This record gives sequence, C-alpha cells and structure tokens, in this order.
Amino acid sequence: MNGYNFTDRVRRVLQMAREEAARLHHEHVGTEHILLGLIREGEGVGAAVLINLTVDLEEISQRIEEMVKQGKAAASAGPDLPYTSRAKKVLEFAMSEARELNDTYVGTEHLLLGVLREEKGIGAQVLREAGVTVEAARSEVLRVLGTQRSEASSATPPATPPIPYTPDARASLQLALQEARGLKAASLGPELLLLGVLRVLPTTPAGSASATLATLLNAAGLTPERVREVITRGDQA
Repeated sequence: MNGYNFTDRVRRVLQMAREEAARLHHEHVGTEHILLGLIREGEGVGAAVLINLTVDLEEISQRIEEMVKQGKAAASAGPDLPYTSRAKKVLEFAMSEARELNDTYVGTEHLLLGVLREEKGIGAQVLREAGVTVEAARSEVLRVLGTQRSEASSATPPATPPIPYTPDARASLQLALQEARGLKAASLGPELLLLGVLRVLPTTPAGSASATLATLLNAAGLTPERVREVITRGDQA
C-alpha cells in the first residue's frame, strides 16, 4: 500500500475501517470493515455507485454486524491494526482496477471494486446478497466517472489560442534587446521596449496605423535619440 497514490478520501475510508474493527473489538481489519468504512465515509464515488445501484447502505451495515461477532480485543484503532489476507487482497485488486482504468490514483470506486473482486470476503458476500456484481459496479463506476469528467471538461474554458507577433513587433523586440546591450541595462524595461518601437515605426508602410503613430510621436518630440538620452541620464520621461 505504501507509495501508491491513494486519494485522501481512500485514506479516510481505511482509517474508518480501522475504527470499525476497533469498535467491534476485532484484532484485524477485514473486507467487511473496509466496506463499513466506505459506507460511513459516504461521499466518495464508491458510495455513490452503491446508491445508484439502489443499495440500502444502512441495511448493508446492519447485515455485516449480523454476520460478524463482537470480538474481545481492546478497542484500539491505531495504524498498527493489521489487515487480514483478504483485506490486503482488496487493496491489491483496487490498485489493479486503477491501472486497468488508466487512473493515476486509487479512489473509493477502485476500493469498492476491490471488495467485490475478493469474492470470499464478507464484504463481497453482503454486496452479492444485495444484488451487486462486479460487472454492474464497474459499469456504474465508468458511467459516474465519465459524467464527472465530462462536466469538469465543459466547465473548463477553452484555451485561448496564442496571438502571433507581426514581423514589426518581433523586430522592435530585437531592437529593444540590442539597445539594452548597448546601454548596458541590467533588464529589459518598458523604456527600452519603447525605444525599439520608435526605431521600427519609421520603416512601416505609409498609410498604416503604425506610420500614423510614428508621425504623432515625432510631432510630440518623442524620438529614439530623446528616449536614449533620458535613459542615459536616468531622468523621468
């Protein structure tokens, strides 16, 4: 189990499984305790799948308690409470289900499928009595996950396509970098970008917006020489 990407919800379920085993004074965590943990946590995909399959979760819990007897162990739910061999198999099956579904994590849905695949465990027996099969559960898992992923995809706005630079814009950036090196600037600031733009504008076609802007800037006395002089002096423009 260590090192595998269990979701926080699965970790809570497994903690609850230990608590259920302790409550029943059992010395081990079995498949029935894992199922009780899934039901008690109640908000994961695993619980949703059972509800969608019209399983009465309260009846499942009661049925488990009818099948197992209270033990005589001290009520301790610490991390050292061992898993039965069947419970360990459930975790292995859960990892296998995650791999088969191409998921990079183990969620409560995989844990539920793991419980069902360990057919000799009390968890699987109780679920079979309620009419739940591995096939039905897996189909419902795929349906629920497909719906969730579709909703998540539709809620994500489409990526904005990148806006390309014009040749003149690229040239102004290159000239700004050239000016930065010539002036031994430590960084490329807006004043250097402006200098690059001012050097490119006079080369733009007559009648274009860029040419009109060049005329206006010249009329205002904003020339490359003036900007370079301000940069060199460190004056405020």
